[in-house]
Amino acid sequence: MRIINREDAKVATAVRRALPAIADAIDMITEALRNGGRLIYVGTGTSGRIAALDAAECPPTFKTDPRMVQFIMAGGVKALASAVESNEDSPELGEREMAKKKPGKNDVVVGIAASGRTPFTVAAVDYARRRGAQTIALTNNRHSPLEKAADHAIVVRVGPEVISGSTRMKAGTAEKMVLNMLSSGAMSRLGYVYSNLMVNLKQKNSKLEQRAEMIVQRVARIPAPEARRALKKAGNNLPVALVMLKSKIGREQAEQELELARGNVRQAISVAKSRG
Repeated sequence: MRIINREDAKVATAVRRALPAIADAIDMITEALRNGGRLIYVGTGTSGRIAALDAAECPPTFKTDPRMVQFIMAGGVKALASAVESNEDSPELGEREMAKKKPGKNDVVVGIAASGRTPFTVAAVDYARRRGAQTIALTNNRHSPLEKAADHAIVVRVGPEVISGSTRMKAGTAEKMVLNMLSSGAMSRLGYVYSNLMVNLKQKNSKLEQRAEMIVQRVARIPAPEARRALKKAGNNLPVALVMLKSKIGREQAEQELELARGNVRQAISVAKSRG
């Protein structure tokens, strides 16, 4: 366990070295999503499962449309639970699955492969690039076919795995860390995060309802009963409640400000305050 832990500790350092490339990728993704485009991950095996996890967690975390962040997994959804390694070697399948998404100039496609040479992923990214989408390669090896196929590359060199070739370990950890940064960074830039709070979360259970109440308390600096009343006045819409409280305006105007700001809570509050 000490050996594994010592190797895992190297991952954060490797990711830190890639921060400039990660920041550039966040800029690309933010601009695409702001213009109505999509973030589409594509991968196989561990890389595909990590991509699916990040895509699946965006709607509940940021209240985004499920179409905004999508994933393509070699072998389809069934491969999330059962390995379908043979599909990884098929560039035809990669191109075919990407074609179903109809990538275009407003989309960003992120191909994820530890080796950087998975035929399925390379072909999918190459197809998307030829159709005008912006493309990003996330790999753990320099000068790979995937890096060459993409417009932009994030290379996180984590070194050999404790279990040789088991990229679910350090490489997989690095991929998870980078995807966390890409989606969280872009959503923060789009205003779906206020301070460090998930102000766009979906209140689908009691835990999330309590979290929404806590966020209102914290942002508006009011007691719990007042926070509950504010949420009720806002139709249980957390962003609307925050804009109402911080800008001292009614529900209808708060909804209008949020619509104009494309859901950016901070921007909506700022503009509403400037109107007096």
